[in-house]
Amino acid sequence: MKIILTGSLGHISKPLAVELVAKGHDVTVVSSKPGRKEEIEALGATAAIGVLEDAGFLAATFAGADAVYTMVPPPNFTAPAFDLLPHVRSIVTNFATAIRQAGVGRVVHLSSIGAHMAKDSGLIRFHYEAEGILSELTGTDITFMRPVGFYYNLLSFVPAIRNFGFIASNYGADDLIPWVSPIDIAASVAEEIVKPAAAGRNVIYVASEELTCNQVAAILGNAIGKPDLKWNLITDEQLQGIYEGFGMPKAIVSGLVEMQSSMHKGVFYEDYYRNKPTLGKVKMADYALEFAAAYSRD
Repeated sequence: MKIILTGSLGHISKPLAVELVAKGHDVTVVSSKPGRKEEIEALGATAAIGVLEDAGFLAATFAGADAVYTMVPPPNFTAPAFDLLPHVRSIVTNFATAIRQAGVGRVVHLSSIGAHMAKDSGLIRFHYEAEGILSELTGTDITFMRPVGFYYNLLSFVPAIRNFGFIASNYGADDLIPWVSPIDIAASVAEEIVKPAAAGRNVIYVASEELTCNQVAAILGNAIGKPDLKWNLITDEQLQGIYEGFGMPKAIVSGLVEMQSSMHKGVFYEDYYRNKPTLGKVKMADYALEFAAAYSRD
């Protein structure tokens, strides 16, 4: 199959490219960075250098493809003038335009847990918007991959652990949270993207392990030599004050607090548990080795 991957050589796209090339597929990796060309080609893939803001470039790149993997690169949430929803709508509309013009029959789009929520999902609401735009395509089979919280998001707690000796957020303690490794996401996408097109819509959740936040703290704490590490639950107001103290834009702060409040209340995970997947292979204990290496390095 001729398969196009957006996402350059990121946490998901790189292992995905490696797996698909190894299985004999003709893989093209889209990247905005010319410096990635040699690295992409070293994997046995073709490099397509251009930006997602250019719908013409995308249409030309998607031409003749049997399947396309689309994803919106993580935006810079902390930029003061950044407006998230218009940014995402523009890129996903470009995807839809290019898919339509190129006549692509099979699309796998990286969405997120919480994408089923039209409100109360905070920052993650842009995934709801993205799925809505792509769902308007006709004659194209689309699978929305909805991974849960990435293991590596836990790295954001490193400064708190260093400075205060504990983790704190408006979700935590005994809250049961599903987590995922990008490796397991890549494996799920690789399996899904080679399926025959059927002009339908499908949602697949991807998770590696379900743990309470206290269990996560214990695993990470043991890995970094702090076996008594705790994950404290604080109020929305307390978290908002902490984020604002960092100088983060108020809109981003509100989005983070709302999203994580929904996590604590459980509504964020309702659709996940209605459509619970088979858990992946990479567990928190495996990721803890990576976390410990980053903790000791920073």
